[in-house]
Amino acid sequence: MTDIIKKMVETDQTDVNIIKFTDNTCKSIQVEKLLDLQLDLGTLLAIDTNDLNNKEIQSTKDQYLKTLARDNTQILLNSIWELPTEKIENNIVAKLPKSKFILPREKPAPKPKPLTKWQTYAKEKGIKTTKKSRVTWDDVLNKWVPRYGYKKAKAEKEKDWIIEVPGNVDPYTDMFEKKSSIKQEKVAKNEFQRLRNIAKAKKTKVPSMGLPPTPKMTAKQLNTAAQVANVSTASLGKFQPRLSKEKNLNKSSVLTVKKRKFPAPTKDEEYNRNLKLADSLLNKKPKLNLEKAVNREIYDQETSASERKKGGNNKQRKGRSNQNLKSSREFKKRTTGRKRR
Repeated sequence: MTDIIKKMVETDQTDVNIIKFTDNTCKSIQVEKLLDLQLDLGTLLAIDTNDLNNKEIQSTKDQYLKTLARDNTQILLNSIWELPTEKIENNIVAKLPKSKFILPREKPAPKPKPLTKWQTYAKEKGIKTTKKSRVTWDDVLNKWVPRYGYKKAKAEKEKDWIIEVPGNVDPYTDMFEKKSSIKQEKVAKNEFQRLRNIAKAKKTKVPSMGLPPTPKMTAKQLNTAAQVANVSTASLGKFQPRLSKEKNLNKSSVLTVKKRKFPAPTKDEEYNRNLKLADSLLNKKPKLNLEKAVNREIYDQETSASERKKGGNNKQRKGRSNQNLKSSREFKKRTTGRKRR
């Protein structure tokens, strides 16, 4: 069959019936069947519903199956050449129609990738992205440098071996560290935008920059959180404005705690209370704590004894050091005090 296709391409003729083959071994391209084949050109599928010849199968099984496969393939190729064709790079290509037969799949077909925020904006404004070259010419290094990769980082280090400190910046700032921190911020921003595009495609809300993602909370948890925030004021939520759909606190809730209210004192009670307070302040006698006094006396005795011991040791050390100084002086006099002849 490959030889037939090559000859068909060389002749550059779409009509198969006009082609004449000089080779006598090639069979005819016209195949007759009792029942027409069920063809699905979109998937290049041919289904033969004709009965098999049992006599030929018993005698020459392999040869019969080969001829049957060849005839069905020839019918499929004939139907393909009946389709509209076009010539692309000196090759004849047939335009296949949509498939009718649904092939079974283990997994669902992949969905088209959703557009990012920039892609949707570019599509609305008609901005067309042009493909950039992988390398650019660097005037400082006088060589071609890649746009990204480890070679780009090496070229940046080679070019920026010294960085000028601007006049409005502290002269002791590390400009290399500042440059790396700016780069890390850009990388983090790009990563956040990538995650935001994924969340937008999945139709989920994303927190703003710098805030961690919060888990989903139930209605009961949200209600308790609102109640706690409401009663966290000095007035226990008495003067806190309420929302339209906010539920009232239950009577059995722990949060329904009221401030203690003392009864207003009478004139006599207030007079007696103030009198007792004045007596306690004026007639205040110092209380004697025996245990504290004994501990203080013991502490003073121990500190005085330890100071005495330290003083005796210092005197002994001073006497020994004076003896050492005297001996060293006498030795120097003996050795260096001789008159030179």
